[in-house]
Amino acid sequence: MSDDTQTAMEADAAPGFLAGDSATMTERGLDLLLTGGPVVAILLVMSVIALTIVILKVGQFGAARVGERRTAREALRLYRAGRSDEALSLMADARSPVAQALAQAIRGQRRGVDESMVREEVLRFGGDVLESLRSGFRPLEVIASLAPLLGLFGTVLGMIEAFRQLEQAGSQVNPAILSGGIWEALLTTAVGLAVAIPVVVLLNWLERRVDGLAHEMDSIVTQVFTEDLSGSFSAPLSGYAEEGKHHGSNRLSSAAAAGR
Repeated sequence: MSDDTQTAMEADAAPGFLAGDSATMTERGLDLLLTGGPVVAILLVMSVIALTIVILKVGQFGAARVGERRTAREALRLYRAGRSDEALSLMADARSPVAQALAQAIRGQRRGVDESMVREEVLRFGGDVLESLRSGFRPLEVIASLAPLLGLFGTVLGMIEAFRQLEQAGSQVNPAILSGGIWEALLTTAVGLAVAIPVVVLLNWLERRVDGLAHEMDSIVTQVFTEDLSGSFSAPLSGYAEEGKHHGSNRLSSAAAAGR
């Protein structure tokens, strides 16, 4: 047998989606769908839904400037320096939720509104923003949890079908029947994991960004109602030290006098 004939036979024996350059991506996708059955079709639909949600959330995060912190921090610095007008002007057109929450807190303080009411209003605004940003996370959680289970379910169904065919073969058992059924069954598990793993990674990334935004909003707004104590420890400590020295000297003097 010539090398060309053997190569042609190997190519004919290979599955359609493993045939390399001889099949297009579309043909391989159809072969995958036909081989995996309805379970793979459901998983592919779930992957499209998950991808659509992620794209929409990334666009929403970008439009809301979720990762933008510089404007709010600069405005807070101006406000603490007594330049509240400049701080509000800096945040006038800001789309960052952190800057918007800070602007509300500063306006409330300037109008003389009770601190508890200002905090409640800013808290309400922040809750609405975070709820909007978290919308769509639940479907991603469902897809991430359900995809591996669907893949396992497809594998179980495939194994049942493989052993059923093996039983029907009777005494004329062909190992190819069992091996072919097993790899087709395991295909659904592989597709389920391929769908779930990226969804889990992307969902955790999105949740981490929302958690970071919530922390930043809370930290920035709280600083409107508090004083910066980071540079005010040296003077009191030095005073205490001098006072300690003074009392120590008095005690030493008293002890010396008593010794006399």
